[in-house]
Amino acid sequence: MNLVAPSARLIDAATGEVLAGAGLAAVVDRVAESYGSLPPGVVFARAGTSVPAVLRYVGALQAGRAVALLDPALDPAVLADFVRRFEPAAVVGLTEGGAGADPGARPKAYQQVDDDVLGPLWSREAPSADQPHPDLAVLLATSGSTGDPKFVRLSRAAVLSNARAVAEALAIGLDEIAPTSLPFYYSFGMSVLNSHLAAGATVLVVDGGVLAREFWQAVATYGATSLAGVPYNYEMLHRIRWSPAKYPSLRTLTQAGGKLRDEVILAYHEKISAVGGRFHVMWGCTEAGPRMSTLPADALPARVGSVGPALSGGSFAVLNADGAETVEPGVVGEVVYRGPNVMMGYAENSADLSRGDEQGGVLRTGDLGHLDEDGFVWLRGRLKRFGKIFGIRVNLHDIEEMARDQGPVVAVSGPDKVVLFVEGVEADECRALAGRLAERLKLHRSGFDVRTIERLPQLPNGKIDYRSLEAQV
Repeated sequence: MNLVAPSARLIDAATGEVLAGAGLAAVVDRVAESYGSLPPGVVFARAGTSVPAVLRYVGALQAGRAVALLDPALDPAVLADFVRRFEPAAVVGLTEGGAGADPGARPKAYQQVDDDVLGPLWSREAPSADQPHPDLAVLLATSGSTGDPKFVRLSRAAVLSNARAVAEALAIGLDEIAPTSLPFYYSFGMSVLNSHLAAGATVLVVDGGVLAREFWQAVATYGATSLAGVPYNYEMLHRIRWSPAKYPSLRTLTQAGGKLRDEVILAYHEKISAVGGRFHVMWGCTEAGPRMSTLPADALPARVGSVGPALSGGSFAVLNADGAETVEPGVVGEVVYRGPNVMMGYAENSADLSRGDEQGGVLRTGDLGHLDEDGFVWLRGRLKRFGKIFGIRVNLHDIEEMARDQGPVVAVSGPDKVVLFVEGVEADECRALAGRLAERLKLHRSGFDVRTIERLPQLPNGKIDYRSLEAQV
């Protein structure tokens, strides 16, 4: 599987090195050949934000190796558990993330090898009895570095089809230059990488993220044309009054990874439109390889709040109250997605890696929503994100929407109440918000516990750390 189009380029912002054309192809070939010296089986790749990490990933794909992209900051105990349960042929990228893997964490079934191309790695002394399915290409942990026991199994067809569909939706041309604003082990970050390489565009590899001075220096130096971010990224940029006008080369802003406040979407739509650019809201999940929809830039501001129609090759339906699928507009239910990018299934151990496609291209997303008359999706929150106040079931997503005018907010379920964490509000504002929600929902105000928080906790991929907040209730 060759993900890299002939015209694609990699730029290392730290060194200024450029890999392109025949030179890039030759390096990828060498990496792919190096995998041949390892035992058969899946490869675990600690994927920091570096050019070697990109090369190890695309080289594995070219070599026909299934590869799991892992956060290099994974707790050693979590990494050891993954290795024990999935029995990878090798763990590469030991020096990614600025530090080597803990030597004491190397399992007894592995030996350390210093490969001339792949670098230091752990190699399994004997192949696992469980070998990956021939169609398997990529494994992603469903909750990043939280130690979730499941991997999402993505086929080669899923990865390639999604990369091409995203490139089509965003009109990614040969002159596009995308900086690495998100980590590769996070599905959105992988999607940015895949779509630009497949389209023959340029990936500017720069570490640090959107709040780092070095990141914006690289954007200016190399003329980056797009920026991908999750809600937290845009909220922070909004807070510091960042404007794309400061960087004339930027012409595309994309957002996914959760719900961004409508007012922030409109603010950045206005800012980027003023300089001839576009703002795209995208929706997806790791189980869909990962993008499912894109809101066309010209649908703003009229359709703010929607995540748009399905990408090319995909389609949406909604499960009605009887459990039957419908595409009738306005029917609220669980959103169902169909497309070639849907995962093969989950994996909890090495035996699961040999399983074939168990989804048939159909994914029940677990999200509540409805379609409009043009097939645009409007989300209403997660099926499981419900709480109870005095025995009455309430939608936590709806409560968050009612409170978003206060700023970034998260609602979690407490004992017969809802607890809201709101960034940067005063005690009197907390009391006023509790009263407003109580009046709106016709419930006693003691059912709402509104707390101020300096900063909502984030996972490494930029999503809200709900578990951390739930632990405080």
